[in-house]
Amino acid sequence: IPAWQILALTFTNKAAGEMKKRVESMLPPDVPGRRGLVVSTFHAFCAMFLRRHAVECGVDPDFVIYDADDQRAAMKGALVEAGLDAKNFQPAAVHSKISNAKNQLVDAATFRDNAADFAARQVAKAYEAYEKILERNKALDFDDLLMRVALSLERNEELRRIASHRYRYVLIDEYQDTNRAQFAIARYI
Repeated sequence: IPAWQILALTFTNKAAGEMKKRVESMLPPDVPGRRGLVVSTFHAFCAMFLRRHAVECGVDPDFVIYDADDQRAAMKGALVEAGLDAKNFQPAAVHSKISNAKNQLVDAATFRDNAADFAARQVAKAYEAYEKILERNKALDFDDLLMRVALSLERNEELRRIASHRYRYVLIDEYQDTNRAQFAIARYI
C-alpha cells in the first residue's frame, strides 16, 4: 500500500503527534510515497483540505481560523448584532448551541427554519449574525472546518472522487468518539 494513500485521523494534537512518531519509527526512510502519508487531527486535516479545495468548498482561499478567544469575541458581537441581551443569552451557552448544530451539519438557515420555540429563534438570530461576522472577516471557526468539508464532500461528487482516490485507506483512532460531521467526512472519503 503506498503510504500516500493512507489517512490516519485522531482527535487531539497530542494523539496525532504520538501516532505520527510511531508510524515514522516503523517506516523505512526510503518507502516510496512516504512523504504523502497523512497522520493528523480531524481539524488539521480539514483545514488542509479546505486550503487545497477552497473554491470548490465555497470558502475564501485566504481564510483565517478563529481560536477560542476570537470565537468568543465574535459571539459577543453576534449577540449585539442580533439585538440579544448577554444577560439573558450568555455568549458561551449560545455558542455551544451553535457548535452542536454545526457538528450535526445544521447550517444557520436550517437552524432558523427548524427553530420551534422562542429561545431557539433567538439562538437562530445569533447564529446568523455570527456567520455574517465570520464571513466579513474571512474566518472559519473550528466547527466550520468539519462542517464545510463534510457538506462539500456530500454535495460535490468530484471532490468525493478526488478524496477517495487520494485516501484509499482511512484509519480513525477512537472511532466511537466521532460526531456526525466527522463520521460524514470518513464516510464520504
